[in-house]
Amino acid sequence: MAKSCPVLPHFALGVLVVAALAIWSVFVGVTDMSIGELWRSGWNDEQVQVLIESRLPRTIALVLAGAAMATSGSILQMLVRNRFAEPSTVGTAEAAKLGFLIVLLLFPEASIPARLAAAAAFAFLTTAFFMRMLRDVPLQSTLVVPLVGILLGGVINAAASFLAYRYDLMQSLASWSNGDFSMILRGRYELLWLSLGMTLLAYVYADRFTVAGLGENISTNLGLRYRSVLTLGLIIVSVSTAVVIVTAGMIPFLGLVVPNLVSLTMGDNVRRTLPWVALLGAGLVLACDIAGRILNAPYEIPVGTMLGVIASGLFLYLLLRKHDRLT
Repeated sequence: MAKSCPVLPHFALGVLVVAALAIWSVFVGVTDMSIGELWRSGWNDEQVQVLIESRLPRTIALVLAGAAMATSGSILQMLVRNRFAEPSTVGTAEAAKLGFLIVLLLFPEASIPARLAAAAAFAFLTTAFFMRMLRDVPLQSTLVVPLVGILLGGVINAAASFLAYRYDLMQSLASWSNGDFSMILRGRYELLWLSLGMTLLAYVYADRFTVAGLGENISTNLGLRYRSVLTLGLIIVSVSTAVVIVTAGMIPFLGLVVPNLVSLTMGDNVRRTLPWVALLGAGLVLACDIAGRILNAPYEIPVGTMLGVIASGLFLYLLLRKHDRLT
């Protein structure tokens, strides 16, 4: 029984570390603020307003987005059966941006939930198409899968860039392409609670995703309704990706690096690894955002840029490590 659950003392320590990062995040910014100052000033209206309207929503958004994208990467890797799959390497993120852009062009008065639904639908269809396409690709190497996904994402991104340029929306497209939480305020992040629901749903069905990772034939022989589990997994990935992009923009490589780092030490049991994946994803996004606010203060480096540099370096390391093992 103990093997199927997170190692509680270590997991509790991880929770404390993430909680410490979250508290640090709340008190980092252009406006000087600390617990001591709040207490000495008697919690004056200005500081409390900054805390409630900006700092707390931003920190909550960072935690929810980091956990959701890391979880999405973990589920996608199990369904694709490839360690280099994640929303930004299989075209899911690019499709969500394209869907959001098309709705913005055709129905500019559409509500945020309607735009989110369109982005999620485009992401779902593209990811399903990618998985169908893999059946016809001779996979002689595990590196072929992310290359095919990156090519597909490049085509979709080119189409989105053309539309954005044609209708003078390049600035909007750029904002969706790079995760930035500097504009997160109360009333502009609440959609991310939907990603928390998707993360919890992924944990509920974790055992089914583990079996699905064995392949369609084996999982069907074990009594699993493979197609239903596959559809559910794609819905979780698509909705989580769309919510994060619509709210804060694309967070690159997070869903690639975090699940791989966790699996190196804990294996492939989704039930066991998913809490760690969500926790590490949230902690990594918090740490990158804090660093981005400190390094060039009072200006900010977007968390997407910080994470892109760190995670892409880890991605290259994983690629080279995988290549050495194959050769």
